[in-house]
Amino acid sequence: MPSHHTPLHVRAANIVAASAQVPADDLKVEAPPRAELGDFAVGCFAIAKVKKAAPAQIAQQIAAAFTPDDLLASATAAGPFVNFRANRAATFRWLVETTLAGTLLPRTLGEGKTICIDYGSPNISKHLAYHHIRGTTIGHALAQGYRALGYRVVGINFLGDWGTTHGVVLAAYSDAGNPEPITVELLNKLYVDFSKKYPGDARDARGREWLQKLEQGDPHATALWQRFRDVSWAEFGDIYKILDIKYDDLNGESFFWRESEKILDELRGNGMLVESEGARVVWLDGEKNPIILIKQDGTTLYATRDLAAALYRWNTYRFDRSLYIVDRGQATHFRMLFKLLAKMGHDWATRCQHVPYGLVKVGGRRGATRLGNVIMMREVFAIAEDEVKKIIASVNPTLPDADKVAREVGIGAVIFANLAPQRDKDIEFDLEQAVSLDGDSGPYLQMQHARCASVQRKAGEQIRSVDGVDFSKLTHDAEWAVARKLIDFPEIVVRAVDNSEPHIICHYLLDLSAEFSRWWTMGNAEPSLRVIVEDRDTRRARLALVAAVQATLREGLSLLGIAAPDQM
Repeated sequence: MPSHHTPLHVRAANIVAASAQVPADDLKVEAPPRAELGDFAVGCFAIAKVKKAAPAQIAQQIAAAFTPDDLLASATAAGPFVNFRANRAATFRWLVETTLAGTLLPRTLGEGKTICIDYGSPNISKHLAYHHIRGTTIGHALAQGYRALGYRVVGINFLGDWGTTHGVVLAAYSDAGNPEPITVELLNKLYVDFSKKYPGDARDARGREWLQKLEQGDPHATALWQRFRDVSWAEFGDIYKILDIKYDDLNGESFFWRESEKILDELRGNGMLVESEGARVVWLDGEKNPIILIKQDGTTLYATRDLAAALYRWNTYRFDRSLYIVDRGQATHFRMLFKLLAKMGHDWATRCQHVPYGLVKVGGRRGATRLGNVIMMREVFAIAEDEVKKIIASVNPTLPDADKVAREVGIGAVIFANLAPQRDKDIEFDLEQAVSLDGDSGPYLQMQHARCASVQRKAGEQIRSVDGVDFSKLTHDAEWAVARKLIDFPEIVVRAVDNSEPHIICHYLLDLSAEFSRWWTMGNAEPSLRVIVEDRDTRRARLALVAAVQATLREGLSLLGIAAPDQM
């Protein structure tokens, strides 16, 4: 029998599974179509296949054999479903207690397991542009989710600091006469101007010349490259600080190109690395083209360095999963990379997964630095913050720490706008929409959290323990609807990280906020339903439920990388 810390839908599934002697994972638990039918419904279809009996007959047998426990009060058969009704007072107590203690989520689910997450990973000598935000926020949300479930998470910024692109920047800087001071703005402009002057192959040829100098250890090229890298990382670090992102592994491409020679020797030794049109390649089963590891001029490619990085991560972290949060345009690259790892005999290649996402488009096109159609991430944050400051000044001019709140709400708006759509969907950049504070937005969720805090301040009491709280006072269906939504939180978080879909958490928090708002606003028409009422026991029970909603909103927002101010 599961412990009382097990969410009720899991307990219901386990009771049915134990009675029918089938795996609980084969059973689906959902809400009945009408509240009067019960609180949790477990279908018996999977059992019927095993038992070769009618689902309705099996449901009747399981319901008849059910013995009430501390949380589940009754079970009835409704066609092919077993409908359970919760002991609501006991469930409220269990739910609030575990939520306030931070134990509702299965905190040990990932104990002893390691997840590597490669996300962000911008190119040096360029700004962090707004179109980079999706991969950065998706990766951070997944890292937060896995950490909350007890996994060891290695957040990796595979900095793009090697290759032809960076040779182009060196060429552009040299052609411009080595201007000072070196800033990201300068390097960005030089790259754009150089790309216009030398389009396509001409640009890349110059870039390869300088990359060769780097890979041959030319001291002048190396010193310039290091300065470019240092200046770039200083700016990136400022943005990551705004987003409260801390990486565990900052080994960029430059860290791995030297390691590539050992790997190439291995591939030569086993006959995998062959020549094709002057390049060195490996042919892979099922692929029309080979994976190129050495270009005709002898320089390495992204694939070469990614191969070395994958081997390093396995040898260093022995991961259970290694996720690459990179836009879907790189799907072929990762498919071939994982195939190559498998061909080399690394069975852990199956643990590597590309997590693709849709693009952030600017004017209908993907942002591209060399084309100049780039909007800076920092600029969007600043605009969002300014918009929130204007609103605060008009509606709450005496708000404490108004600048801090404006920053948190503005950034929250931008993050949520990028996480709420399904991961595979493209997003058309719309500045007004990105910083919007209305509708289904990050600021709406932050406002609901602040409302919970405000209620408790007005009541003069914040419930921190269930001791002495009489949960039998919570009798309204609207209160139970809030609790029912809170019970789903663990399943939501686990499903979001398992499927690498943070938008699942976004929409759950919107649904929770909607249920809370429905309950809260009922008190406007009927004073006896307000949270702050004369009867002390009723007031404390409702305050306890408010505290549980606040704790869940705070944690849910934290998983998304969004702050939860207590006042707005």
